Amino acid sequence: MGSAAQNASLFLDGKTFDLPIIAGSEGEAAIDISSLRSKTGYITFDNGFGNTGSCMSDITYVDGDKGILRYRGYDIADLAEHCTFVEVAYLLINGKLPNSDELHQFSSYLTQHSTIHEDMRHFFTGFPPSAHPMSILSAMVTSLASFYPSLTDEHSDDNFAVTTARLVSKVRTIAAFSYKKSLGEPFVYPRPDLSYCANFLNMMFSSHVNNYQVDPLFVKALNLVLILHADHEQNCSTSTVRLVGSARVNLYAAISAAISALWGPLHGGATQAVVEMLLMINADGNDIM
Repeated sequence: MGSAAQNASLFLDGKTFDLPIIAGSEGEAAIDISSLRSKTGYITFDNGFGNTGSCMSDITYVDGDKGILRYRGYDIADLAEHCTFVEVAYLLINGKLPNSDELHQFSSYLTQHSTIHEDMRHFFTGFPPSAHPMSILSAMVTSLASFYPSLTDEHSDDNFAVTTARLVSKVRTIAAFSYKKSLGEPFVYPRPDLSYCANFLNMMFSSHVNNYQVDPLFVKALNLVLILHADHEQNCSTSTVRLVGSARVNLYAAISAAISALWGPLHGGATQAVVEMLLMINADGNDIM
């Protein structure tokens, strides 16, 4: 045992090595082994990184065993009850909930950057109708680097805000367009008078022959789904962004790689399995047995 508050002691090859004990954002303890190799010549082995923290972060805290999910210290139940997805997205990006002026500005950016370059529409024609939406989303996000090559200036808060809003907004549009592609229907463009989630539903289900009315209940449900899925700590896709981004590739390429990681059946694909299960239950007359 090492010092209860400061260090852990490792006994190796007849020597004692002190390793710092550090605290996380929720008070959880970790042993800092970053100097282990330089001190001892040894590395650690943790197959699958099941017991390894890869960074210090205040963004999200998850304890699945206890059913805890917090964003920036806020409990997920409170955020789900009192916030929209746009407010939660701002919280995750900026570390604080927006005031009215900040929310208005962020929402304006989302509206301003909701459309994709018109030439990108032609990319969709190259995909077969049966193409998986994750395949389309990954490819289209990568292509954003060609149409929007000017990325964030690290010294400009305005450029950072625009870049993040561009991604959050255009991913929604691309997802809706990929759904329309699967149906062989014309694309529905985003509307400036609709909220983030209402816009997504309208782009998904409206058409030139269907005067779709956005149901507030569906908007509320979609807000809840997006809030619950907004961030889950250092999971597969988040870790992929950090790994690919560490090579200093452009932001869109890193996000595209994360989308590909999210595609797998043990990560984002698990949600697809849930939807398929619910559809099966409905088809069986709500028989859950």
